[in-house]
Amino acid sequence: MNAGCKPGAPGRALAGLITVLGLAAALAAQGARAETVQGSTWLQGAGSTFAAPLYQAWIEAWQGRHKGSSLTYEAIGSGAGINRFLADTVDFAGSDAPIKDEQIARIGRGVVSVPATAGMIVLAYSLPGGIDDLKLPRDVYAAIFAGDITRWNDPRIEAANPGVKLPDLGIAVVTRMDASGTTFAFTSHLNAISALWRERGLGVGTSVDWPGSAMQVKGNEGVAQRIKISSGAIGYVEYGFAKRLNLPVAALENRAGKFVRPSAEAGTAALSETADTMDERLRISIADAPGAGAYPIVTYSWLLLYGHYDDEIKASTLRDFVGWGLTAGQSMQRDDLSGYIPLPANVVAKGQQALATIR
Repeated sequence: MNAGCKPGAPGRALAGLITVLGLAAALAAQGARAETVQGSTWLQGAGSTFAAPLYQAWIEAWQGRHKGSSLTYEAIGSGAGINRFLADTVDFAGSDAPIKDEQIARIGRGVVSVPATAGMIVLAYSLPGGIDDLKLPRDVYAAIFAGDITRWNDPRIEAANPGVKLPDLGIAVVTRMDASGTTFAFTSHLNAISALWRERGLGVGTSVDWPGSAMQVKGNEGVAQRIKISSGAIGYVEYGFAKRLNLPVAALENRAGKFVRPSAEAGTAALSETADTMDERLRISIADAPGAGAYPIVTYSWLLLYGHYDDEIKASTLRDFVGWGLTAGQSMQRDDLSGYIPLPANVVAKGQQALATIR
């Protein structure tokens, strides 16, 4: 034995070396784990322009409580969002149109569709003279978008608005250019209420071949902006976008024959009358809302999630985020979030049950 080495020193040295190596390995593993967590909680979504302001507000509020997570959402329209979801290039998508069976069949790891919010589709317009109390019967606004009524002083519009001086001005129809859930909901409504629309074969879809010389622009915000700057324009847009630009919106005749203006109460009435008609995938198309006090054109907006994620952290993060949106997120009140209708309690419960199936 080396005289300069105390008894037991080699053992202590070896033990120290093992401790150092173990610590290094633990730190390396911890770093790898942190990198995995950081990467796996970077979630990307895309789709609905209608729901985008609400989802951005949810992300901002939720991430404030979950510092290790990063979510992004791109407002590209429901059709484009579903296409990315089908191509597996996003982690979730937003759509104002229910996903179709044939689309679900293309996704091997399953689809969970969760109603996240709802809103009203309004007919916003821009007329000289400060006309802000326009009433439009069902057959009249259907005829406008079918290209059958082309001037604002048409006798059919005047008959519904006695005492209102309507201008001798051409009607400039503004529609969506991109594939849109808003278009799906609006054309579903027109197809349900108008024999003229059906006879002309204009159809139902996220995009249709609009008659005449309709101005086509992208996004709800784009439609609202175009109406704002175009005298004589009328277009369909989600209510919140019209409110943010202070656009006048028409009172529409509902199924009960009442002229109803969009409001939280009128929208909630429409949802409450129809909530129990959702199918097993929580899909529903409210083509013509019933009820005397109901606003006639309402739509849900869905978050589309995969039934299975290879990364459990992604799955749990999405369950947590969407679950928060279904509860605390429903009551968010800000000026820039006006126009969204909180979900009925029974719809929230169905959404929570669907979320629990994601793995």
